[in-house]
Amino acid sequence: MNYQTASRSRTDIQTMNVFLRGVFNWMSLGLGLTALVAYSVATTPAIAQIIFSNPILFWGLILAQFGLVLGLSGAVHRMSAGTATGLFLLYSALNGVTLSSILMIYTAASIFKAFIVCTGMFAMMSVYSATTKKDLTAWGSFLFMGLIGIILASVVNIFMGSSALDFVISAIGVLIFTGLTAFDVQKLRAMGESAPMDDAVAIRRGTILGALTLYLDFINLFLFLLRFFGASRD
Repeated sequence: MNYQTASRSRTDIQTMNVFLRGVFNWMSLGLGLTALVAYSVATTPAIAQIIFSNPILFWGLILAQFGLVLGLSGAVHRMSAGTATGLFLLYSALNGVTLSSILMIYTAASIFKAFIVCTGMFAMMSVYSATTKKDLTAWGSFLFMGLIGIILASVVNIFMGSSALDFVISAIGVLIFTGLTAFDVQKLRAMGESAPMDDAVAIRRGTILGALTLYLDFINLFLFLLRFFGASRD
């Protein structure tokens, strides 16, 4: 390896580290905002009553979150850095509003246990993905098909109400989002290596999109784990 190649390799690694650090920082901020909003809503009965006693408002919030995810994922590269950041934080806050229900349904101990396990699994898969030389690209189509499968199975189980099927869905959901964490971190690592560090706007857009991706992986993994560890307050 000549001097220029070695220098370029070191630059790529530094660029990747800066990019991934930004992704994880924004993801953590989003999760923190979600937790703060969820706690605030759950501990304010008047607000919780307004939200959860009004189906139109509740489903309006769900649709707004869905629209924000689609908007950020599809149009982030046409947004200003400030707009992309603001929409990500808005999504995190709205998600906190709807997820506040779990604080009213499950015990604090079971939520904490699910969070700790989720954090550990997420961290291990992130480290593995960021350090392994194995190409995880082939996982993508398999994980996507699995994701579609658990969505369809969940819809079917709404009508069946099968506890056995719910257990299977939860188990597969944990595996799917554990795999997606590794797949997405490696994809973001590749993005970071080629990121234009002289373009601050492009970097912010990329880190926000990456933060949204990992945020969704973490939240879904946590929710599936909660279905195992969750103990009802009743």
